[in-house]
Amino acid sequence: MKKSLSTLILLFIGANSFAQQDIFALTGKETANIIFQDFRALDSKKGITEKILLSEKDQPKTFSTKLDKEIFEDKKSFANAVASQIAGLAVDGRGNLVYMPMFSSNIYILDSKTKDIILLENNLSNPTACDTGSQFSRMTIGNDGNIYALSNSGSQLLKISRINGKYAVSDLGIVKDDSGNGDNQLSKMQTGFGGDMIADDNNNLYVFSSTGNVFKVALKEMKAKFIGKVKGLQDNFSINGVAVNAEGKIVLGSAKGGVLHSLNLETLQAEPMNGNINLPIYDLGSSYVLRSNKNIASIDKNEIYPTKVSDGFVNIRLGSSQKGNAQVKIYSLAGALVKENKITNINNSETKIELGKLVSGVYLVNVESENGKTIISKKIIVK
Repeated sequence: MKKSLSTLILLFIGANSFAQQDIFALTGKETANIIFQDFRALDSKKGITEKILLSEKDQPKTFSTKLDKEIFEDKKSFANAVASQIAGLAVDGRGNLVYMPMFSSNIYILDSKTKDIILLENNLSNPTACDTGSQFSRMTIGNDGNIYALSNSGSQLLKISRINGKYAVSDLGIVKDDSGNGDNQLSKMQTGFGGDMIADDNNNLYVFSSTGNVFKVALKEMKAKFIGKVKGLQDNFSINGVAVNAEGKIVLGSAKGGVLHSLNLETLQAEPMNGNINLPIYDLGSSYVLRSNKNIASIDKNEIYPTKVSDGFVNIRLGSSQKGNAQVKIYSLAGALVKENKITNINNSETKIELGKLVSGVYLVNVESENGKTIISKKIIVK
């Protein structure tokens, strides 16, 4: 038995079904005001906007978790799945879009494949039109697979989890400014409001204000530390969308339209990307997080996810460099083989492995090629 663990630590928390499309965008109709147009799947490298998932013209059916039934919402209200003003978007581990309309505490989960929508009623927050700081415009997936949503002023950080097949929301409290932030305060409208948020593989959050200020939030401390201001953007570039793409690069989108930009987090230098996108982008989201090791292999190759399993299965992603068939072997920590599956035609494949009735605990998932060589190996925790 080969027990060597993979060196991959760029976490791909979930997969979407859109081949080259690695980022989702919340786009708008105009640059002067936030007016929702649609959710799109983008190829961040080419800028293609082929796949529209949901538009303001749609009348979607929505399942209410509170009422436990399907409901029809009033499209004229602030609180509906295609409300006129939406500014917060994230992608969960199943490729579902999680978002919140402004002026509403409602949380919506859009299935990117079926277009079904779940309404998660949220009584923990109360964003109001008269309090800009109470609005939620920054959302991201964390390294732990949970979705995090932060209010403009940092007055509330929500965690959206999926437990035993059901979504739940919890309030983590206030994110305070670090004592060394000086005039660059997350809690101040002029320096910290708007923008978006991403996470790294150590579960730190990075908050981008619309004006380009960047704050690092350590969840254990619940403090926002100012780390600098983005350089290289045009004066009218309003950072309202930030996401990590499949190559591990940070992508910036503007509510004022124009091309996407990539960002070097160490230098905070932004560079324009090639592409044909010229839409107002109110938010970006992906199922990727930043990697802490810059020299590791590309996520396009191999991955096993999620590593914290609550739904009875794991996904095996094998890149284009792999050929032939593979064997998936799952071992207990004592070294006993508890499950075995075969994957055929592994070139650029993605396979769902059902875990059956494995008891809670830690296991080693080992994927071997036909000649017995380990392709990837990773520990998982079955809840």
